[in-house]
Amino acid sequence: MDVDQIAFEVANSELAQAVSWVARKLPSNPAQPVLKGIRIVAEDDVLEISGYDYEVSNLVRIPADVESPGKIALAGKLLSDITSNLPKETVKFDCDGSLITVDCGSAHFELPAIPIDDYPALPVLPEPTGSVDPQGFAWAIQQVAVAASNDDALPMLTGIYIAITGDEMLLATTDRFRMAVRKLSWNALDKTLDTQLLVPAKTLLDSSKTLSSASSEDVVLAVSDAEQGHRLLGLQSGDRKTSTRLIDAEYPNFRPLLPERHTATATVAIDQLLQAVKRVSLVADSAGQIRLQFTDGELIISAGGADAGKAQESIPCAFFGDTIVTAFRTQYLREGLQVMASDRVFFGFTEPHRPVLLAPQPEELPEQTEDGFFPAPQTDFQYVLMPVRTS
Repeated sequence: MDVDQIAFEVANSELAQAVSWVARKLPSNPAQPVLKGIRIVAEDDVLEISGYDYEVSNLVRIPADVESPGKIALAGKLLSDITSNLPKETVKFDCDGSLITVDCGSAHFELPAIPIDDYPALPVLPEPTGSVDPQGFAWAIQQVAVAASNDDALPMLTGIYIAITGDEMLLATTDRFRMAVRKLSWNALDKTLDTQLLVPAKTLLDSSKTLSSASSEDVVLAVSDAEQGHRLLGLQSGDRKTSTRLIDAEYPNFRPLLPERHTATATVAIDQLLQAVKRVSLVADSAGQIRLQFTDGELIISAGGADAGKAQESIPCAFFGDTIVTAFRTQYLREGLQVMASDRVFFGFTEPHRPVLLAPQPEELPEQTEDGFFPAPQTDFQYVLMPVRTS
């Protein structure tokens, strides 16, 4: 049978949120038209609303008054538009054949059903692997996602690398011009767990944000070894579940690029630096470059293009070492500063034109050792930025 007979009533305030969450990940131009749809299963006074495009699945359960149990599939984004514009009243769904009627107050819709037998079965989520604080997890993902690549020609760089060892999780991203690394504690069910994942960055960023905002419960992670030849990551919080296929690629070895010691260091107030960068970059050249000169007690920010003119501004900084002159792409510098979660940022320098370390200023700054170097600070977040060459 292509379409079930089904009838149920549900509060639109809950339905609209659930449908919107599922529909947001549906593809606009899928290879198969059926993948534009969402599936609704009604039974035991519960609606199970889900979507799946063979890469990402979303599923949410909400209470409902089910008169006739069954399952239907219909266009997801259309249903999301409809429910988001209906009044916050009870919505009644009826289906008997290939037509679905939707009534709310005086509004009446008749929608074509998608043959339910054509809708793909959702992947079975693996057993839980552990759990993590939702807000902390979402923030950690946001911190590293800024450095993930958008270049689909290098799919391994569009992902977030996650290395799990017992109760410790290491997240890393790079687009070849910068790198973000974050350490995070979580609650592993198996303390001997040792595994690596490569998760699409955009999907994980969106999922972590929506799960943390929808529920205060811990996010449960579930990692599979294989699902029809592909590994899966499942996330669940409250009544919402989502899964994504992992990227099947080897991630580059980024650890040697993390500097262990510095020839010079500086600390600067982040808000002051961001505001100065915003103003000075108004006249940056076409490549968006901004120049920083670190001296004892002062940071001079400057930029200039052939047509836009020049700008310069100085702000206080605590600097140790010989004068440093470097330059960065403005966008990369600003994005790194915006995810520092600190009032002040630490800069660590090695050699000219070598990557520069940015990190939240630690409580105790590293002291210069007898050989003249400064050890890298021990922080949970590191943002490594490649300078650009200037004339």
